[in-house]
Amino acid sequence: MAWQNPWYDPSKAHHTPEGFRNPEAELRQNGDLQRWRKERKAAGLPFPPAAGYDNFIAEWWQRADLAGEDDAVWWLGHACLLLRLAGKYTLIDPALSKRASPFSFFGPQRKTPVALEIAELPSLDCVLISHSHYDHLDRPSIKKILQRFPQVEFVVPLGLEPWFRKLGAKRVTQLDWWESKEVGGMALHAVPARHWSMRSLRDRNRSLWCGWVIKAPGLSFWFTGDSGYTENLLEIPRRLGPFNLAALPVGAYAPKWFMRAQHMDPEQAVSLHLALGEPHSIPIHWGVFELADESLDEPPNVLSEAMRAAGLDESRFQACRIGSKKALNNINQD
Repeated sequence: MAWQNPWYDPSKAHHTPEGFRNPEAELRQNGDLQRWRKERKAAGLPFPPAAGYDNFIAEWWQRADLAGEDDAVWWLGHACLLLRLAGKYTLIDPALSKRASPFSFFGPQRKTPVALEIAELPSLDCVLISHSHYDHLDRPSIKKILQRFPQVEFVVPLGLEPWFRKLGAKRVTQLDWWESKEVGGMALHAVPARHWSMRSLRDRNRSLWCGWVIKAPGLSFWFTGDSGYTENLLEIPRRLGPFNLAALPVGAYAPKWFMRAQHMDPEQAVSLHLALGEPHSIPIHWGVFELADESLDEPPNVLSEAMRAAGLDESRFQACRIGSKKALNNINQD
């Protein structure tokens, strides 16, 4: 018997009886994946960083320092962020293992060290997950979180609650696009993204993908998650903006003909940053895993070029070191 989507709502365009879909037209064609893999292998891509991996780590990585009590956000590499608000900690898309893979011996390998271990967290109140891909939903990381913080609250996209329950999570809320939940003084809004989901050959698009908007006193923050660029994203600031902080993806975009439906390139991220009114923006989804054809050091360079070409203030959207901290009181002084 074919699987039927238990959350199917015929009134919603992104729902189908078989799973979930993007409202936008599908850009990939049959055979594109095989073509990309063949071309990637033939060209020997991705190339290492220009000065090598050790120099890349020395330039772009540091240990995260949680000292102090101020409201802040730390970029922990790739799409993982740690948010501290009023002394409470929220972790977003923790993928802190050696590989973004269901296997410990195969799959995309971490090229930069973990900036913060779960064991170093003083506490953890909430975990947000954007979708089921292994570079965002990492089973070993979630197991460590549950062992250390069994009462932590998980807020996830529609369809992922059963996965967390099977792992032993006691507090799980799943949300559809445009639904919200109050957690620890924060309003958490699940918002659309142009992406897809899959953890095995049998569950493609059976769980939803999303971004998150976090509203709290002094903070209006949009974490896009993984998303290709689409004009439909502008509905998010129309409904929930303005934002004083954003986390926008700038990596895993090459080749563009293959990746454009699921990942933004830096130029598109700059366009979105400008459309949002130039909030303080953190470039994410780069610097850890080699998921596409560009080198690890390419996204920050292309981002800088795109900001200069657009005549924008680079200090508001520029690459930072993995493990670095942004004090949230600074974003409210403009």
